[in-house]
Amino acid sequence: MFLVKRKVRLETERLSLRPPQHGDYREWADLRDQSAEFLTPWEPAWADDHLGRKSFTNRVYWAQRSINGGTAVPLFLERREDNAILGAITLDHIRRGPAQTGTLGYWIGTDFTRRGFMQEAIETVVHYAFHHLDLSRIEAACLPENVASRGVLEKSGFKYEGVAQSYLQINGRWRTHVLYACLRADRRGRTDVG
Repeated sequence: MFLVKRKVRLETERLSLRPPQHGDYREWADLRDQSAEFLTPWEPAWADDHLGRKSFTNRVYWAQRSINGGTAVPLFLERREDNAILGAITLDHIRRGPAQTGTLGYWIGTDFTRRGFMQEAIETVVHYAFHHLDLSRIEAACLPENVASRGVLEKSGFKYEGVAQSYLQINGRWRTHVLYACLRADRRGRTDVG
């Protein structure tokens, strides 16, 4: 069996969503470094080499393998007007068979928050997942106090589903998360079973 090289590039009104490339290293590292205080309360603890070139190179190769293997779709948010990298969004843990689902994760640089960029990216990736990858369900989780993340998920059509105790290690501690999901054919709220 051989893997088919897949190219993924999604266009929105203001963004190009595309996989990371080796040439993105310096801009990505600078954005992550400048946004560290903003991002670290919401993310797993960064490894000592998190911002290093070797770590980034591994990330690029992982992205290529994941897209080619159909297990994840990691994309950078690139502003079309100037090609600036604003953040990233990843549809990960893609499961086929009876599940047909994936998990959404994302981050944005501190200077680009509250401008609708992430909502634009989320809605585009969800559309791609439903209509091109034939997924049925997209899941997302965030810390209960992350009001901005909860808001962007809700504005993007995700619905609150519950709480997962000690769901992920965030900034070095096991943390409870709130769970959201978006369904291709949203049947929630209906009372007619059958």
